[in-house]
Amino acid sequence: MLRRRAAARGIGGAAEGGPAGRPRLYALDGMRLFAALSVVSFHWAAYVDVSGVWEGVTPKDALPLLNRVAAYGWLGVELFFVISGFVICMSCWGKRPGEFFVSRVVRLYPGYWVGVLLTGFVVLTFKEYARTFAAKGLHVDTVLANLTMLQEPLGLRHVDGVYWTLWVEMRFYLLFALVVATGLTYRRVVAFCGIWTILAVLAPQAGIPLLATIAMPDGAPFFIAGVAMFLMYRFGQNLLLWGIVGFSWILALSRLRHLREVYVEVLGHGLSWYVMAAAVTAAFGLVLGAALGLFDRIQWKRLTVAGALTYPLYLIHQEIGWTVIHVLRLNRVGVAAALGITLVLVLLTAWTIHRVVERPVSGLLKNALDRSMATLRRASDEPPALGS
Repeated sequence: MLRRRAAARGIGGAAEGGPAGRPRLYALDGMRLFAALSVVSFHWAAYVDVSGVWEGVTPKDALPLLNRVAAYGWLGVELFFVISGFVICMSCWGKRPGEFFVSRVVRLYPGYWVGVLLTGFVVLTFKEYARTFAAKGLHVDTVLANLTMLQEPLGLRHVDGVYWTLWVEMRFYLLFALVVATGLTYRRVVAFCGIWTILAVLAPQAGIPLLATIAMPDGAPFFIAGVAMFLMYRFGQNLLLWGIVGFSWILALSRLRHLREVYVEVLGHGLSWYVMAAAVTAAFGLVLGAALGLFDRIQWKRLTVAGALTYPLYLIHQEIGWTVIHVLRLNRVGVAAALGITLVLVLLTAWTIHRVVERPVSGLLKNALDRSMATLRRASDEPPALGS
């Protein structure tokens, strides 16, 4: 896809129930689907240099207004990251490290495995319709390596370019796991936010690649803000938490010029810093509104379906979507119709993945991992053998 941002359900995680007495945050499910559709719009309607899959007439030619709006759709990833900071902190509060590990594996991997295998199958089987870059150099061993979700640190390519966000999410989980291991408390989470902020500020100038990999200066402000917003949700507002959110917002805006350079190179035209800043501010504002209870009245249970569709939709939309669009365009389907038909197809596929794979496999995987963790705890509690 793009260069790695100096390389996102995040993208993993659902809007689980919060503290006792607080309603489920259905609004977060809606926000997640909105963020996913924003990213979809960017890839399909703005990022149009895709090796001729549009057969000459692109959305830029046929749907110029959509093309201009979709050029900012990549900012949906930033909304994902804020939501992820909030939801991960909420979903693991009170859990032991083993439970945190199980919850993340169960949430991320079943749908991801299907996404990798399905995308790899489509790209390798229908090379004449897939994007040239997607098929070039893609082999079965690369697809298998992608199943680990560690292809980026292994130095291998992504089966689908959008998977770069999952490595960002995983690094956030690994960092937060350090806090979980010590026992989640208000004080420790606040300290975590402060230490991570300092590392993220220092990383770009330090010239130490490992520090930049750990601190994630582009993504850190969004995750940190989301974590602080959850603390507001659980414990109430105070100046310290508002300071963390405000400082993170300023840091996020300070990184926009760097991000704009990456996306301007991809798109081949300029992007307004002010529009980008407004979108980032809206991302902060939406999740902050949920934390402060502004959306508590939104209790539309159907929004859980939107939340469930988000992750598989994100996983399969890019390379498979472009392949479907190419087939439709070869059959002289119009640009707008091709976009609409492809969107319906990937949404139906995402729903199928959720119902047929994610729900049953996640349950089985959770039960098996829970038993494994129970065995690990029992073995760890046994006294050492004599003479050891």
